[in-house]
Amino acid sequence: MTWNVAATRRWLILPPRRRLGVGSRPATYAVIVTASDSASDDVRTVPPAPEADHPVRTAAFFDLDKTVIAKSSTLAFSKPFFDQGLINRQTVLKSAYAQFLFLMSGADHEQMDRMRSYITNMCTGWNVDQVKSIVAEALHDIVDPLVFAEAANLIADHKLCGRDVVVVSASGEEIVAPIARAIGATHAMATRMVVEDGKYTGEIAFYCYGEGKVDAIRELAAREGYSLEHCYAYSDSITDLPMLEAVGHPTVVNPDRALRKEAAARGWPARTFNRPVPLRDRIPAPSGAAVATSVAVGASALAAGALTYSLLRRFAL
Repeated sequence: MTWNVAATRRWLILPPRRRLGVGSRPATYAVIVTASDSASDDVRTVPPAPEADHPVRTAAFFDLDKTVIAKSSTLAFSKPFFDQGLINRQTVLKSAYAQFLFLMSGADHEQMDRMRSYITNMCTGWNVDQVKSIVAEALHDIVDPLVFAEAANLIADHKLCGRDVVVVSASGEEIVAPIARAIGATHAMATRMVVEDGKYTGEIAFYCYGEGKVDAIRELAAREGYSLEHCYAYSDSITDLPMLEAVGHPTVVNPDRALRKEAAARGWPARTFNRPVPLRDRIPAPSGAAVATSVAVGASALAAGALTYSLLRRFAL
């Protein structure tokens, strides 16, 4: 039997009900992907969705930083924020140091509190539209080299099994949502800042962290009809223990010391992701003018679609 990967992956972009031929339900993100007919050997490394008299809807929930991408998503944009005058050189150096500490030691609750205070203070007064424009323009250059190949493969596996993919991150929604679209996620849940007169006030409306992540996951599950006991979750940090406990199939990825110990005690599987692969030689980055225009007309999904295409194509070549 010959597996037509191109047809399968085109089928994956359809909403679940369209795949079954029983109507349609709009997806959160619409990304058109085409891939070649060859496939990697490790496709389908996760079990298929459970069979039942009434189909069970399931999802895979992914933390973002150090689980899907190799750095802090917020701090990774320090250079373009500096180039556009949002931060000064001293702040860039502080961000680089914070990034180093994050990569070397992970983040416990105390470190996350410090990181939250640092970032909210840093972005107070920023123009929201300017931030969105900068993220859209720099998305390909910043995120493309950071996505773990293993994470991209795992996301594709879950989609092949008919599951939604949800990115759940403590970073700001203006950064998380475009990255989620780029990697082909169905939904994104992230921290929301208070905005007045188009600018951040420095206050947080919703902090997508710890139990906050679980609240967001349960709300989404109720809305989408997910059975959490059949869902999956992936994270590197002990701060995401509540999220991992909320699903039936938790897996730790690049775990910090505390989470590794917890996972061993509970018998949870552990994975190591260590292959962030640059893709620039496969898909050329869009020009700044093109991205700026796409933002203005609401078509910034073109850049995200190109990145999704390159992620999937990497494993088909």
